[in-house]
Amino acid sequence: MANNDDQFKRVVAHAKEYGYIFGSSEIYDGLSAVYDYAQNGVELKNNIRQYWWTSMVKMHQNIVGIDAAILMHPTTWKASGHVDAFNDPLIDNKDSKKRYRADVLIEDYAEKLEQKVQKEIAKAKKRFGESFDETQFVSTHPRVVGYRQKKEEVLARMARSLDNNDLADVKALIEELGIADPETGSKNWTEVRQFNLMFGTKLGASAEHATDLYLRPETAQGIFVNFLNVQKTGRMKVPFGIAQTGKAFRNEIVARQFIFRMREFEQMEMQFFVRPGEEMKWYEYWKETRLKWHLSLGLGADNYRFHDHEKLAHYANAATDIEFKFPFGFKELEGIHSRTDFDLKAHEEYSGKKLQFFDPELNESYVPYVVETSIGLDRMFLAVFSNSLKEETLEDGSTRTVLALPAILAPVKAAVLPLIKRDGLPEIAHQIIDMLKWDYQVQYDEKDAVGRRYRRQDAVGTPFCITVDHQTKDDQTVTLRHRDSMEQERVEISDLPAKMASLLEVKSWLAS
Repeated sequence: MANNDDQFKRVVAHAKEYGYIFGSSEIYDGLSAVYDYAQNGVELKNNIRQYWWTSMVKMHQNIVGIDAAILMHPTTWKASGHVDAFNDPLIDNKDSKKRYRADVLIEDYAEKLEQKVQKEIAKAKKRFGESFDETQFVSTHPRVVGYRQKKEEVLARMARSLDNNDLADVKALIEELGIADPETGSKNWTEVRQFNLMFGTKLGASAEHATDLYLRPETAQGIFVNFLNVQKTGRMKVPFGIAQTGKAFRNEIVARQFIFRMREFEQMEMQFFVRPGEEMKWYEYWKETRLKWHLSLGLGADNYRFHDHEKLAHYANAATDIEFKFPFGFKELEGIHSRTDFDLKAHEEYSGKKLQFFDPELNESYVPYVVETSIGLDRMFLAVFSNSLKEETLEDGSTRTVLALPAILAPVKAAVLPLIKRDGLPEIAHQIIDMLKWDYQVQYDEKDAVGRRYRRQDAVGTPFCITVDHQTKDDQTVTLRHRDSMEQERVEISDLPAKMASLLEVKSWLAS
């Protein structure tokens, strides 16, 4: 675990040192769990957002996008259930004075049981080699069976207690399992209580006439209240989807793990409207489609897993998470939920407006069911960034720090380097930048020896370096260096746009 902690500390430090993420209002000692995206961070974030938008909206003829306002009529949140049910179970440690989410403490305990299972599997694999039958081993090995059984029992009991709002049993479960404060080891807990996560604000010119509003805790409701507007103006036929990216706000009990859990964050959501009775078919379709999108980035299939929900939200009849292996373990990256017709029916009831679709094939009107895909943009940023940061030992025994970001997402696609700062080489370098900047974010770098510049660009995540040297003046070729392999090739300047396009074409990434 210490290694993982060290890796996570390196991620946080690297993000600041290379202009990806700063603490918000740092000169005033910052604000807890609020961060600013710096010059490279904003580019990476934009590229992730665009990669998602391209796959969701451009690649599907029956999905369109909107950008709904953050502030919404307060009745929206009554209808959605957030006013009454958007709570997390809170528990305090009396000795450390630290505050935790009770369900997260229990889930972390269950994850440790799963880690014990994986250790047993790894040991057995090593012992039995190619003859190892994992399925049989998992179903028959007494320790593994015991760990898995206990994990399932713990999560099922927690889900039951939370469903019944039996917070006393949630505390009892924490005590029975001997769960201690992760920081101090103390087991001296308060009672568990519910905590509403919405931020309140006011709208109006004077305090006495102001309207109480909420900052939206999710982007989905902006899609639901616009369902009919989009359907009619876009002449959309079920099944169809509405996508949106944007800020959401939650007053988290414990905002922690850098940008993994923040109070101000960004979501990328798509609500897919389907015929009642067909939702499970589309639920399976979107599970497969979204995992394929993640895998297209080449972060490693072993770093993803599905986790079906034990405790379903009040609106869902099926829900799963795509979890990613962060430096602090497998955690939720994206949620896929079958939301039934809960949202549209609730807004019908509270607004008094019909939110139905007339299906000409069935010759009837109905409230569509909804399948949701919802991914945290900040979490996706952290998944990509933490997975890409590597320390490599080279053949000559030296080491390099490389941020091996997927090239399609990298903030700067190429750095153009004149070998020296004279003899007309900088001028040629600027001509190359002028040629490429229409299609790519490119950067000029002339400071230090070229080897040090390569290392700097490796650390910042730039996938390609284009070096202009004296040979360039003779034959109009440059050296194209690849970050990941460190291989170099001579390329004619006139061929650079086509070469870059072949390496950075969205189609070749998403279609893979």
